[in-house]
Amino acid sequence: MRIFENLESEVRGYIRSFPTIFETSKGAILTNEQGEDYIDFFAGAGTLNYGHNNELISKALIEYIQKDGVVHGLDMATSAKKEFLQTFNDTILVPRNLDYKIQFTGPTGTNAVETALKLARLVKGRSNVVSFTNGFHGLTQGSSSVTGNDDYRDESYISRSNVSFMPFDGYFGDMNTMAIFRKFLEDSSSGLDIPAAVIIETIQGEGGINVASKEWLQELESICREYDILLIIDDIQVGNGRTGEFFSFEFAGINPDIVTVSKSIGGGLPMAIVLLKPDLDQWKPGEHTGTFRGNNLAFVAAKVAIEHYWQNDDLSNAVRYKEKLLKDTLEKIAEKYKDTFEVEIRGRGLAYGFEIKGDNSVAGEISKYAFEENLIVETCGSEDQVIKFLPPLIIDEETLIEGLNRLDTAIGKLVVDKKEKLTEEF
Repeated sequence: MRIFENLESEVRGYIRSFPTIFETSKGAILTNEQGEDYIDFFAGAGTLNYGHNNELISKALIEYIQKDGVVHGLDMATSAKKEFLQTFNDTILVPRNLDYKIQFTGPTGTNAVETALKLARLVKGRSNVVSFTNGFHGLTQGSSSVTGNDDYRDESYISRSNVSFMPFDGYFGDMNTMAIFRKFLEDSSSGLDIPAAVIIETIQGEGGINVASKEWLQELESICREYDILLIIDDIQVGNGRTGEFFSFEFAGINPDIVTVSKSIGGGLPMAIVLLKPDLDQWKPGEHTGTFRGNNLAFVAAKVAIEHYWQNDDLSNAVRYKEKLLKDTLEKIAEKYKDTFEVEIRGRGLAYGFEIKGDNSVAGEISKYAFEENLIVETCGSEDQVIKFLPPLIIDEETLIEGLNRLDTAIGKLVVDKKEKLTEEF
């Protein structure tokens, strides 16, 4: 690992949590240079919903490269883009009665968020945007301003103006926090300027797997319509099938004005898009641009993934089946160690959180012990107090169960070590 310590910037992150050099990967398995296999419950922070080196995607990419298909074409018309657009419209948008134009942005999620915020302000002629507590939307200047976690905000010296934060669903326990938002909008002396847009994750991934209810999201949409506010759904981490639906907002029956999509949409390759209602498409040609807003390899990968996994409900049903298995097993593990840890389990689909109450260091320790058991699992939440589960959607049942068994083993070893340490201290 010395070469990374000597040459790579101190900003490196995940490499510190998982200090081994990975060489190959397949499905839900990562293999290091020593040939050791690790079960991946992280999946590139939700980028690899279809698994590592999905055979269908790899085959399509190899064939495309071998025939000298266009790899980079700025935003010019290419066959790969044409086929992706047609497939996405016919297979994803039309069956869901969604009428969106598609804008290709830079290659990452934060590029899509920046684009959405800029467009909303342009269309509405207002500067303020409402975001929510514990929200995470990226780390460039605009997306950092709507990100709640101060670890990401404090040292970037960004402008904090033109963004107002409201409490997410459940932030005050059982209180309906939409009532607070409505009151602020109704009161002209509240200090809240009517925003151009609201940006929201239906499940806050980095924020701790905080899940917005159907009723809360419906009320949010209603308020946005009443006050002429654009509703932006950030579906970057929990979209693309993560919840069992292609879009995470489908279960609530809402119709966002703008949707940001990235991570798994490119089949594991860099790609980000903004979906916007046609009347919002008020850009002048070239008004918002970028060099890598046309990743043709990602178009190829995305087309194949959508064609294979979203023509029917097989993947959605599989996600729901595996969700029950994941949730039930996590609950059994929590019950097993209830005398040591107070745990809250929450999530939807294959995005789940295992929050350790009372001691924010425990989740990180569990992640380290899990790594020793050859399991990749990360933490999230305002204090990294939540263990986050984002396995590939295509993970087989046997591997999912084995990974959860390794988690159980890791927690057991941590508990034993903590007891031994306490005994030594006394």
